[in-house]
Amino acid sequence: MDRLIYTAMTGASHTLQQQAAVSQNLANTSTPGFRAAINTFRAVPLAGDGLATRTFVVDSTAGADFSQGVMQPTGRTLDVAVNGKGWIAVQNADGAEAYTRNGSFQMTPSGVLQTRNGLNVMGDAGPITIPPDTQVTIAKDGTISTVPTTNQINSVIVIGRLKLTNPAEDQMVRGDDGLFRSKDGKPADADANVTVTSGNLESSNVNTVEAMVSMITLARQFDMQMKMLTTADTNAQHATQLLAVNG
Repeated sequence: MDRLIYTAMTGASHTLQQQAAVSQNLANTSTPGFRAAINTFRAVPLAGDGLATRTFVVDSTAGADFSQGVMQPTGRTLDVAVNGKGWIAVQNADGAEAYTRNGSFQMTPSGVLQTRNGLNVMGDAGPITIPPDTQVTIAKDGTISTVPTTNQINSVIVIGRLKLTNPAEDQMVRGDDGLFRSKDGKPADADANVTVTSGNLESSNVNTVEAMVSMITLARQFDMQMKMLTTADTNAQHATQLLAVNG
């Protein structure tokens, strides 16, 4: 059977994988702080005897688009958006540290500050707990202050500070859960230069039009690979028929 079939097969297979990545980007166009995944194709020459006339196609994740999204006012005190470069540290279920740009927070009944997905938001001294019956304010540097809503209204209490980090982008990797982590697995140091804006959320940086065009292009590429498979199979059948007649 012609090797063209295997070459076209790899192209079709990895085109489907890239379509999945683009679909994930499109599915997260409304997710605050989402970073679009960037995928590319690369050619891998076949190993073996003879000339390198054929190559396999491999889909590889080149990384993520770290450009900033648009600031969207929400007026909610537990919503924060990172200004410029930087990340908000959160705690995984296994206790390890991960990083997100999605600053839409909520409080558990016990007062623990968490993300919408139920992950604890990290402070400089660990997970942050907010006292009950208080009004919360998050300052530009991530400092969280509370004012009692019962008696001592003028009593402002600082309960902690968001852990804001800014590791090198080439040292960050995205997990299957959409969160970023350090390549070496070590917690990143807090960066006092990272600031946030309260009452705002950063939109996803996915370009919807560009993603749709990419999806159409990939669909056409997949059709081309399937036509190559059909052509190779047809040629193989005709060759078999000719050999049978001559035999």
